[in-house]
Amino acid sequence: MFSQNTLLIFLAIFLLHVSTITFASDPDPVQDFCIPHQKLGSMNNSSHHHGMLSILPCKNSSEATATDFVFSSTKAAGNFSDEGIAVISANPANFPGLNTLGMSFARADIEVGGINPPHFHPRATELVHVVEGKVYIGFVDSSNRVFARVLEQGEVMVLPRGLVHFMMNIGDKIATIFGSFNSQNPGMQKIPSAVFGSGIDEKLLQKAFGLDSKQIGSMRRKFDPNSK
Repeated sequence: MFSQNTLLIFLAIFLLHVSTITFASDPDPVQDFCIPHQKLGSMNNSSHHHGMLSILPCKNSSEATATDFVFSSTKAAGNFSDEGIAVISANPANFPGLNTLGMSFARADIEVGGINPPHFHPRATELVHVVEGKVYIGFVDSSNRVFARVLEQGEVMVLPRGLVHFMMNIGDKIATIFGSFNSQNPGMQKIPSAVFGSGIDEKLLQKAFGLDSKQIGSMRRKFDPNSK
């Protein structure tokens, strides 16, 4: 039988776990908006941190202008990567009006046959809207079940927080999608780079993937910019 003290310890651990889940998101704003004060934020001791987020102090609301709440860089595509995708992100670093509001945004253009490789956002759910084109898109749940389909112009799909997801342009023209996130700092980890570009012990990778040393080396050279 558990003693009363043991039960209290287990209860405390459980409540700590629950509270961690409950509050593991962006904090609620305590004012209408918070336009970052860049001058104060550049001083070493003027900013504080909330988890992995760097929160800059707000400037006086009377100094805010309509320009702080408008982002124009999504009017055109960005530069395409080797994977055939160009992404323009809107976050508090380049869109001050988003600061403390718990959201961010991105435009992605995908060339014909281009991909957004398997990746996940540890701190946000993503809502994807296909503006133009035809995109194969989906995610994998924790039981390794794939939820995927082809989305066409005007369709929307939700990608749950923390789950691996992917996209590929299967149409005959460049596809454009808009993605919104329920965090101002969703984070992103690409699976290939996280596995082969992070310095994980080679023997572990060989056993995990059934690859030999030469194959592991090839993958590391591809996904680790520091690998020779």
